[in-house]
Amino acid sequence: QVQLVESGGGLVQPGGSLRLSCAASESIFSRNIMGWYRQAPGKQRELVASITRGGRSSYEDSVKGRFTISRDNAKNTVYLQMNSLKPEDTAVYYCNTDPFTIRTKFRDYWGQGTQVTVSS
Repeated sequence: QVQLVESGGGLVQPGGSLRLSCAASESIFSRNIMGWYRQAPGKQRELVASITRGGRSSYEDSVKGRFTISRDNAKNTVYLQMNSLKPEDTAVYYCNTDPFTIRTKFRDYWGQGTQVTVSS
């Protein structure tokens, strides 16, 4: 069974913090790479952070130094700690594996996402 369940979003003021969680089924979490994506209104979905099973992470430039991705391999869960949030971080956030595997192995499956709104 393929499943992704994102949680932890909400409304936060600029400069605030949120921690997102994503519980994944083994079939997806067993892939080497897990990532957090986001989609703002009227924009394409973009990858903002990714992490390998070994813990190597990478970030999109606009979130470097503010976001931290982590994973708990025992719990099949990936996290995104978001600090110093800005209004431009407002989006629906999704977790998933790498884009090629999403398309070729999981038939472009996505979870429901979690809404993050940064506003005063």
